[in-house]
Parts: sequence; C-alpha cells; structure tokens
Amino acid sequence: MTAPSHRSFERAVPLDRPEDLVVAFETPLPVIADRSRLPVAFIVSVAFVAFLIAAATVPWLFTHFDPLVGDFSEGLKPPGWSHLFGTDRLGRDVFARTIYGTRYSLLIGFGGVAVGLGIGVILGIIAGQRNRILDEAVSRLFDMLSSFPGVLLAMLIVTFLGQGMLNIAIAVGIAGIPKFGRVVRAQTQLVRDADYVTQATIYGLSQWQAFLRHVLPNVLVAIPIIATVYIGSTILIVSGLSFLGLGPQPPTPEWGVMLAESRDVLRVAWWPGVFPGLAITATVIAFSMVGNFLQKKFEGRVA
Repeated sequence: MTAPSHRSFERAVPLDRPEDLVVAFETPLPVIADRSRLPVAFIVSVAFVAFLIAAATVPWLFTHFDPLVGDFSEGLKPPGWSHLFGTDRLGRDVFARTIYGTRYSLLIGFGGVAVGLGIGVILGIIAGQRNRILDEAVSRLFDMLSSFPGVLLAMLIVTFLGQGMLNIAIAVGIAGIPKFGRVVRAQTQLVRDADYVTQATIYGLSQWQAFLRHVLPNVLVAIPIIATVYIGSTILIVSGLSFLGLGPQPPTPEWGVMLAESRDVLRVAWWPGVFPGLAITATVIAFSMVGNFLQKKFEGRVA
C-alpha cells in the first residue's frame, strides 16, 4: 500500500470572512471553469479585469492623447466626441489620464499584494508548525499589525520610508501581512494534521519530506485565490494614500492623484474627479467579485 497523494482533498467548510479562508482536503479540487454555470457578473468582471491589464500594458491602443500634455485653451472642456471624459483644468485629456493611470494603480496594487503574500506566507507556514513558541510569537505579531486600520498603518509606514511607488507598495504590503499570514497559518495546521499526511510519515517519509511533498503544495494552492480576494481592497488603499499626497506626485496620471487634483474644480467641473473615481470603484468591485467567486468555487459552495 502506498501513501495517499496530496491530491486527495477534504471538503472545506463554508466561511463568511475572506481572512478565515481555510481549505480542507478530502475530495478532488473542484474545477474552477465550468462554462455552463458561470454567472454573468463573474464573466463581466473577468472581462473588465482583462481590459485593465490591457490598458496597463498597452495604453496607447486606447487613446492617442498624451496624459501629461495639455492645452490651456481647452481647459475643463466637458465630455464629448473630441474628449470622451472631458479635460482637466490644464487641458489634459481625462480619458487618457484614466487609461494611463491604470498602470500605476495596478502596479502598486500588485506590488503591495506581492509583499504581503511573500512575508505572510513565510510567517504563516512558520506559525503553522508544531512549535508553540514560534506560533505564539507570530500570532502576536499578526495581532499587533491588525490593531491598526490598514490605511492608518500604511500611512505610518510611508511616513518613515518616504514617498514613492516602491515605498507605498511596501507599506500596503506590510499592512496586509496579517490577512495573508492567518489564512496560511490555519491552512498549514489543517493540512499538517490531515490523515494522509500522518499516513505518509508512517510509511517512511520524514517530517520534512512530508511537508515538502504534501503540506506545502496544498497550502500554496489557495494563494492565487487569496491574492485575488484582497487585491481590490489593496488598490483602494493605494488610491487613498495617493489622494492624501503620500503616493505618486503630480502630474503622474494615477487615479488617487487625479482625485486630489479635481477637488478645487469639483463645483464647476465634475468629470475630472468622477471618472477616476468610477475607475477605482469598478476595479475594486471586479477584483472582489472574481476573488469571491473563485473562493466559493474552491470551497465547493458553487455548483
């Protein structure tokens, strides 16, 4: 008889909060792509995410205007055929700045998620082992970081590190460490105590071999879903910090910067602030819907 494969999974219990995402293993991993049952909202969200990635990669395909060059004679021109989203007070095309701003918002958002995941996964795996001292130390670190609201903690870190895209990504990532770390910690403990892992050690695998062959793959399989769930909120924090002047500085066409620049003219021209605000809202909703659907599918709550 051979040891059970790590592809034998236990069914997960439905959970209400993303940070409680714990996937248990007993039945085969559910297939994510079931074309006949994909809801329209999920398809629309995926299409919008694809559009965002395309806009961030090749923004010049969507507009011929330079986001940094304006014409004072066309300042605060309302939306129309010549300027789909109108112009700001410096005569810059708002649509072009919104499209080019996708690159900055996604880049910083993805960077923040990468930092939070990288550190959170390592700490979560350490805390999930059978070492009470390490588990207690890492758990207290998570509690300390969680005691601050995400935006406030990120602001505090940026204050020490300084402004800039890299520093704001690091700050947002550090603020997200507890969210990722707790999920990985719980997942590690769950898989570590699974019957097939215990049987694998009985059949001759060392604790280290069982961890590398069975525990680690089943812990990392949920990482893309966790990242997708949280990337929307990360982009929201990034835009908030940029709005407060702690992120990229003008004239960078970043959504938070555009919102900050539109405050002085909002009473006479709504479009310089409304369209980047809608871009932030739609992006957060799209990533959240994709992540939540994948999470439910992974847990077996979607047929």
